[in-house]
Amino acid sequence: METIYDWVTVAVFAGLIVLFLQRSSTEGEPKDSIWQYLAASVGCAVANYLGNHDDVPYHHVLAILVLGGTIAYIWFALKPLDRA
Repeated sequence: METIYDWVTVAVFAGLIVLFLQRSSTEGEPKDSIWQYLAASVGCAVANYLGNHDDVPYHHVLAILVLGGTIAYIWFALKPLDRA
């Protein structure tokens, strides 16, 4: 873990894991599909890849955009704080 992208994407991924485990252990509806978490996980991986490969100058901008899009997807699609 050498770059800020490593730390941030691992932290977001760890939050996804906690959210998935918490939701999969609760009773009743609504149940999340594992495919929803796959999209967010791939977003973390792509953002980390782009951030760690800085041979092209705009990779940092793309990494930040992908990470922002991933966090927005988590916020609006998975709604981590919406359910009580």
